[in-house]
Order: sequence, then structure tokens, then C-alpha cells
Amino acid sequence: MQILRGLSPHKTRPVALTIGNFDGVHLGHQSLLNELKAAAQARSLKTAVVIFEPHPREFFTPNTAPARLSSLREKLELFERFAIDYVYVCRFNTEFAQMSAAYFIHALHEKLRAKYVLIGDDFRFGSGRSGDFALMEKIAEQQGFEVQAVHTVKSDGVRISSTAIRAALAAGQMRRAHDYLGRPYSISGRVVHGDGVGKKLGYPTANIQMKHNRPPLSGIFVVEVHAADFGVLRGVASLGVRPTLKHDAKPVLEVHLFEFEQNIYGKTLRVEFLQKRRDEEKFPDLDALTRQIALDVEHAKKWFEQHE
Repeated sequence: MQILRGLSPHKTRPVALTIGNFDGVHLGHQSLLNELKAAAQARSLKTAVVIFEPHPREFFTPNTAPARLSSLREKLELFERFAIDYVYVCRFNTEFAQMSAAYFIHALHEKLRAKYVLIGDDFRFGSGRSGDFALMEKIAEQQGFEVQAVHTVKSDGVRISSTAIRAALAAGQMRRAHDYLGRPYSISGRVVHGDGVGKKLGYPTANIQMKHNRPPLSGIFVVEVHAADFGVLRGVASLGVRPTLKHDAKPVLEVHLFEFEQNIYGKTLRVEFLQKRRDEEKFPDLDALTRQIALDVEHAKKWFEQHE
């Protein structure tokens, strides 16, 4: 998979292309990617995905933009699993926001060599969100390329969307989020040095560097951790502001791995959230916190025993 920047011409082959934010790469996105691959194969084209960084809503309304489900790196890892040939990462800034819808379509066809474009039936693009499927279809007919709409994917009558997944995660409904994503929700990051409090309490933790400034979930969770060279590890994770230890702090992801003592600083881990144990809580002292951690660990181990 090649990762390319912007809408500039590159030495690439003609493509079947789709566009979107792909936050979470959920089952709706996956259906679109599978349809794109089938269309590309039928037309002897390569596959391409155009995404925006940052998310347009993060650019226009940074204080009220929704929490991200996936970082750019996580999205790219998921695209690679789908064997996408090219991913165009477009920097969403003032200049890009002012691009006309007609020019955007021209760039897809002339610069990215799109011969087939697959978009959501409600996709809007261009300055002031003036472009829609009807405009894309009209210009495609004039310039000689194909455009097709992909429709909503539902689960039990509910439209699968990034918004629905955020709501499920915020409510601690990990099974529902799993059903919409087609996999457990996860966060990936590099292990960095923390303040060592967990080790002092007898429960050392791996501190995961997060690219999510506002993660879509918080609390104490049963987790599985995927680590290169170490396989799949089990543990319990705390994701939040640690109210017993800090005041007005940024969210931190800490994972206590069961029966694990290897040095993994600098390693990249993928933490899969399997079940929510409880919300964060402020304890009166460290002894009370330690007793609660012991209960969380015991609960997590029993959960794994019950789900072998």
C-alpha cells in the first residue's frame, strides 16, 4: 500500500476510488471497501481511498468536534488489511476547505486518474459542502468516468455509523460497538514511561501514548493486548484522568498485564477493549485505590475464565 499526500499527480495506475473520513473503519466502511475492490477487479483498476486529516469538523469546530474512533495510523493499518493500493491523505486546511466542488471532482479524475468513483449517497464535498452525488454524476458523464453510490448498512434496523459507535462506547456497550465495527474496539500506541504509581502499588502498568486527545470511552476495562514478539496478552486497563492521583489531567491509558514482567518500553501495543468493568472513581487514599485495583484484576481474570 502506498501512502500519498494531497491531490497532486503521482506515477500511479488508473484507479477505482472512494472518499471519506473512515473514522473507525466500521462495517459500513468495510462494505464500501469490499464493493470498491470488486469494482476495481472487474475493471482492471487499482484501488484508492481519499481521506482528510484532520477531520473537517476538527478544523471548523475544534471545541465541539466528536471524539475520534481511530487515529490516522490506525486507519492506515486497517486499510492495509483490506489490501488497498493507494491512500491519499489530504491535509484539511483553509485552502482545501475553499476548493470548489467542481475542482475537487476534476482533481480526482485528472490528477488521481480515477476511472470509477464510489461514494456514500449522502456524501457532501467542496466549499460550503456544495457538492453532492448528483453533481458528481453529472460531471462524471461529461468527463467520461463512472460514479456510483453506496447505500447505508444497517444492523438490526440501526444505521451503522461512527456516531452510533461513539454512543455505544460512551455507554460502555462494548458488545454493540464490536457488532458495528466487526471487531473489538481498540487503541494502538507506543509504551512510554509513566509516573510509576502502579508499580509502587504492586500493579505495574504499561502506559500507552495516545493520539486521541478525547478518547470516545473511559473507565476500567477487561482487555486483550496485541504486542509484536509477545503475542496476545491479557489484562485490565484504566482509561481516564485518574481522579485519585491527578486534578484536571489529560486522559491516560494504562494497562496492567497479568503475569508479565518483560521490558516493553518503546513497543507499540494494540489494546482491545472487551468489557467495561466500571467508571472511574476518586478514592479517599491509595490504600482504597489498591484494594479496588485488586478487585478489578480478580474480576477480569474471572471474565476470561468464563469466556475461554
